[in-house]
Amino acid sequence: MHKCQLIVFLFLLSFKSEFLMAEEWALVWSDEFTASSTPDRKKWNYEVGYLRNSEKQFYTSADKKNSRVEGGFLIIEAHKRESSWYAFFFDSFTQPEYTSSSLTTKGIISWRYPRIEVRAKLPQGVGVWPAIWLLGLDPYKKGWPAKGEIDLMEYVGFDEKHIHFAVHTKNKNHTLKNGVNHSLLVRNLLNKFHTYAVEVKPERIDFWFDGALKFSYLKESDAYEAWPFDTPMYLIINLAIGGGWGGKKGIDNKIFPQKFVIDYVRVYQKME
Repeated sequence: MHKCQLIVFLFLLSFKSEFLMAEEWALVWSDEFTASSTPDRKKWNYEVGYLRNSEKQFYTSADKKNSRVEGGFLIIEAHKRESSWYAFFFDSFTQPEYTSSSLTTKGIISWRYPRIEVRAKLPQGVGVWPAIWLLGLDPYKKGWPAKGEIDLMEYVGFDEKHIHFAVHTKNKNHTLKNGVNHSLLVRNLLNKFHTYAVEVKPERIDFWFDGALKFSYLKESDAYEAWPFDTPMYLIINLAIGGGWGGKKGIDNKIFPQKFVIDYVRVYQKME
């Protein structure tokens, strides 16, 4: 094929792919973080307290130290309590050692069969455990993991070159030691923005990284225990410290503060 013809062919192929994407998916919700101050309370709620996985951080609510919108980005920032003789004798009884933030759309909005796309730059250092994930609304009151969990990005600081995709159901989860977890080796993972995305479909879940499909999980059964992903799901973005996985090799207290920086969150759904 002539070079000019090849260039035209590749351009048309790219245009066709973008056209099909636009034809199949419609943007239904987004946050570009263009305002300033704290996250938009019409779009985000906060998880508060010590919540799960034996993590060491206390999640705060609407505290700009831990979550704020700044320069067009959502900043989730984890802090360690300052060390001093005063803190040792007094604050240790009243203040958590680590604080961070976890934002969620629970109670505001959820989606059935969405494409979720998040552009973000990860924190780093032993002990950090950022995640972007979905949980089912649990209409049948089955609890976790039966209600379904999809992790479109998990990262643990002691393994600095890998990100992870995961799926949890009642039949397959880490407590049963048969969880679905796919690791992806990424060069230049840190200090750079990357795009993480997941597409939830009636028959499969597709995981994308920087615009490329990296892993697919296929529906194995119609049983709710195997496939709870036909019900709406809500989004969580958090920065955990320590815990059962994130703290597997301890916490390096010299790394703080650490920032999880999110450029945008975009949610698409298939057009009828």
